[in-house]
Amino acid sequence: MVENVKELLKLHEGITRQVYLDNENSGIVPKEVVDAMLPYFNTIAYGNPTLTHKPGWEAFEVIMNCFQKISKCMGAKILEEITFTPGESEANNLAIMSSCFAQKEKGKKIVISEIEPINVLHVAEMMQKFGFTVTKVPVNAEGFVNMEKLAESVDKETILVSIAAVNNELGTIQNIKEAVQIVKDKNSDVLFHTDATDAYGRIPFNVENLNVDLATVSSYKIQGPKGIGALYLREGVNLDRIIEGQIGTQKLWPGVENTPLIVGFTKASELAFENFSDNTAKMGYLRDKLVDGLFSELPDLRFNGPKGEKRSPDNANISFLRAEGEALTIELSLKGVYLSSGSACSRRLLQPSHVLVAIGRRFEEAHGSVLMKTTRYLTEEDIAYVLEVFPEAVNRIRRIVGSTGVA
Repeated sequence: MVENVKELLKLHEGITRQVYLDNENSGIVPKEVVDAMLPYFNTIAYGNPTLTHKPGWEAFEVIMNCFQKISKCMGAKILEEITFTPGESEANNLAIMSSCFAQKEKGKKIVISEIEPINVLHVAEMMQKFGFTVTKVPVNAEGFVNMEKLAESVDKETILVSIAAVNNELGTIQNIKEAVQIVKDKNSDVLFHTDATDAYGRIPFNVENLNVDLATVSSYKIQGPKGIGALYLREGVNLDRIIEGQIGTQKLWPGVENTPLIVGFTKASELAFENFSDNTAKMGYLRDKLVDGLFSELPDLRFNGPKGEKRSPDNANISFLRAEGEALTIELSLKGVYLSSGSACSRRLLQPSHVLVAIGRRFEEAHGSVLMKTTRYLTEEDIAYVLEVFPEAVNRIRRIVGSTGVA
């Protein structure tokens, strides 16, 4: 396996330009974020924030300041409403498992949409082992949740609803405020969770205005470090932790807080929100330039998800007929253009994205899809380079498919 990887990397030698569009799966951490983190590894606040010595007190002060800043970015009111976790998956696991266990005497029904991210979908399905049931609400061809079906799904047995604010594959911006109102009107005791990782830093998002009970955000999706995320918990919602260990500054996630990563997440959040309108406008401009350029150069393309203001400004998901998505990622990687195929979180599985299937895409359309996400750090020259090499890669694969007769 290692030798195979070495051979693949050797094929990339000589690349003169690199454009990173795989911001769904990871991100390039900018220098200002790295610089913000570095002192906290070995110069200041490197202690355990629960201990009574100078490095510990420094760490406690830093973490409390980060609590305040992240809370402000999310629109939360008080420090205790934010719990830092090792990432998005851990935050979603905490939200769903803890909500279910805390309310099991009230009911056993979980409601999610058909297109929830894997770390919501699989956790909800896993809870069936503990006697809970899962209802999946359908979506339309653009990925919008059917609100009438949502209302029908909520009953007296329902204890939790989880719907992502922005779908990670399609960029579909759900009307979470309306969804919360529908759910609470049917059963005011139901907890409402939203995975907001693809909303945070890309669209206006405020947990208080939306009236959600729980919300997940992630660092790496806003060019922060990997390995850190956060769960918002509305004041008055009492949950228990799902793992045990040394209790630090936060009761729902035990263990020693990772001060450098928390600082990096906070710095990335500040950068994302300090020029929010300009940042998101740039993302949208570059995304549209990319999409329009591909559609003008290539036939037989399908745009997945909504267009315009109903879509996150960074997201482009396109199906290329007669060109398998995984093959495209390899072909373009050799040119220095990096993106992901199909469902980013399940791309190594031999099955189509559950999201694309849910919106009615055929098998060949789902397998020919690629997901690209722009950031404020990309340039017009970057997009121009992508548009220069992309058509050649698609046409090469289509010629191979045509010569083999494989559809």
